[in-house]
Amino acid sequence: MIKQLFVICLLAISYNANTLALELSSGPQQTTLLELYTSEGCSSCPPADRWLSKLKSNQHLWQQVVPVAFHVDYWNQLGWPDRFSSAAYSARQHNYRRHNYLNVVYTPGFVRNGREWRGWFERQALPLNTTNEVGILKASIDKAGIQAEFTPSKPVKESLTLNIAFLGFNQITDIQRGENRGKILKHDFVVMDFHQLTQKTDGQSHHWQLANIADNIPSGVSGIAVWVTTKDDPTPLQAIGGYLDVKKL
Repeated sequence: MIKQLFVICLLAISYNANTLALELSSGPQQTTLLELYTSEGCSSCPPADRWLSKLKSNQHLWQQVVPVAFHVDYWNQLGWPDRFSSAAYSARQHNYRRHNYLNVVYTPGFVRNGREWRGWFERQALPLNTTNEVGILKASIDKAGIQAEFTPSKPVKESLTLNIAFLGFNQITDIQRGENRGKILKHDFVVMDFHQLTQKTDGQSHHWQLANIADNIPSGVSGIAVWVTTKDDPTPLQAIGGYLDVKKL
């Protein structure tokens, strides 16, 4: 559910046992945000879910690619209500279509850096950005909440939106009805909760703060993805992510 709230070459991830649960920083080159639109009610989706799960062992995870899985709700009326689904996630996919970044809304559907990516269907390797310099995104997560800062390579005059997705891993569902009846599905990188925060900026640096998150994080969350977009366009400018130990919050 959407809630209107809130230099190095590789992604830096560090822990501070005294103050921080997690500190993230990108390099100046664009990190790939890979979105999967999926549903437990879709018989074509489990192979895509399994492929996404394999990114857990990818050497470029969090450094060059940040994966997230949005479960849509438009399959729910066909026999199985997906417990991870949200109308807001379906609306997000439709928003890509309205911007002509998708040819059609479907599952499983991949969006890479804001554009439809059909390479998975053709068994292509996931292309990763390494030379597109966009700026540095940082985020600190602690007991007080989340603080984020984006310093773009070139000044941005319009308002920017910070997107925060809390991610679940090793989520198991025993499907009782619908197209996947009788299957036991496993999900990783699944979006368990989603927040957006838009603020005006001076064009040089952008700051956001989301307070008091510890008591509102859903059970099962063990990761986080953070990315920046312009206010009216879902295309990500920069992304960061990592595993999150909620017990430290």
